[in-house]
Amino acid sequence: MKRNDTMMQFFEWHVPADGCHWQRLKHAAPQLKAVGINAVWLPPVSKGQSANDNGYGIYDGYDLGEFNQKDTVRTKYGTKQELLEAIEVCRHEEIRVYIDIVMNHRAGADETELFDVVEVDPENRMNELSKPLKIEGWTKFTFPGRNQQYSSFTWNAHHFNGTDYDERTKKIGVYRLLGEHKGWSKNVVDELGNYDYLMFANIDYDILEVRHEMISWAKWVIDTLKCDGFRLDAVKHINSEFMNEWLQAVHSYTHKRFYIVGEFWQADTHVLQNYLKQTNYQLNLFDVALHYKFYDAAKAGADFDLQTIFHQTLVQSHPSHAVTFVDNHDSQPYESLESWVLDWFKPLAYALILLRRSGRPCVFFGDYYGIRGPVSVQGKQEMLDSLLYARYEKAYGKQKDYFDNPHAIGWVRFGKPSIQKSGCAVILSNEKATEKRMFVGKQRAGEVWVDLTDAHPAKITIEKDGFATFPVQARSVSVWALN
Repeated sequence: MKRNDTMMQFFEWHVPADGCHWQRLKHAAPQLKAVGINAVWLPPVSKGQSANDNGYGIYDGYDLGEFNQKDTVRTKYGTKQELLEAIEVCRHEEIRVYIDIVMNHRAGADETELFDVVEVDPENRMNELSKPLKIEGWTKFTFPGRNQQYSSFTWNAHHFNGTDYDERTKKIGVYRLLGEHKGWSKNVVDELGNYDYLMFANIDYDILEVRHEMISWAKWVIDTLKCDGFRLDAVKHINSEFMNEWLQAVHSYTHKRFYIVGEFWQADTHVLQNYLKQTNYQLNLFDVALHYKFYDAAKAGADFDLQTIFHQTLVQSHPSHAVTFVDNHDSQPYESLESWVLDWFKPLAYALILLRRSGRPCVFFGDYYGIRGPVSVQGKQEMLDSLLYARYEKAYGKQKDYFDNPHAIGWVRFGKPSIQKSGCAVILSNEKATEKRMFVGKQRAGEVWVDLTDAHPAKITIEKDGFATFPVQARSVSVWALN
């Protein structure tokens, strides 16, 4: 009998740089499976520019913590062997593993090169601030510690179209490389004039050998790790024409159900919809618009109309291509896209992604286990376990919405005969304690339902007509079901 899918992002920005994270996954996998997690999204597994790099400052895609490079063998998260062992435990627990893939740039080059550039305005990359000039940039990647094992491909200035530092003048800026057929990609978003360039040495996907190399690398990762899917970083900065080609190549190579979700950080759902169309619906996208709905609803409190919580979201328009989430490593406090959902609203937000039919939910490691760093945030494991239990055991079958009050909304899942005691009624409030009369089915008459979250102490008996009046505390959520 098929159970609901639930993914976990198994890291936050400040997990300790102790090389023990793959071991943490290995030990956590059985408990994650027990609470209903059947897929984990892992941070970038390749060697970054230092032992403390989170992996997004990617140096060598083929070094998974195996070679002595950048003054370390392990990555921030551990060694290649420890990664393979953790994946094997996940496989034993029937937890699918998705690898975070960074394809926009390279960082921590081995040598500098001299090349011609123009400096551009960081706020409008189409606006040139200088005449052509020569800089000394960090663009030569030879990977001496790996010595061509797994791949003989090396990178140089020809393979990039932008960088951010001139070694000769010690000046930081945004520099567009000059040369035949050089320029920003036209197939990216037009934020900041053209948002091809994000950071470090920006990969030029107009170069044929680069395209071939990045497809070859993806195949190598699949073969080496036997993973079940990818999470793609920063896709809005990558040539969408190439992304379409890359997705086709990966899906053709795997000959199986290989899961791919992209991070396209944009709250305008129309932009996300257009990207899905451009890439022939070969991947899913994180529902950034819904995340910002949660962020706004938490800040506004009773001034937010809960009836509109799904308006203009990806899960509303493209439910089969939406990965829903509450927060992630970028939105957590003090990070680049900080938009942290306030604690009081977290249970409501998680109920909205875990207990409804549409979308594929992703639980954030930082919400489950807590966050370190400049701001320490306590984990909400007990709260999330109760909602994960409700998702795994109860949230099945047809759905009826009661979005009829700006301050209190609810819905019913009617359950499936094949899943014993399934079905539930969910009610949440962003204002005062209230109640809502909802229909759960005449066959339920006489059943006694309780709040699985323990937020409300009442016991509710289903009436003869299949209705019941379900209460909720102020600024809270209750999940009513047969215990």
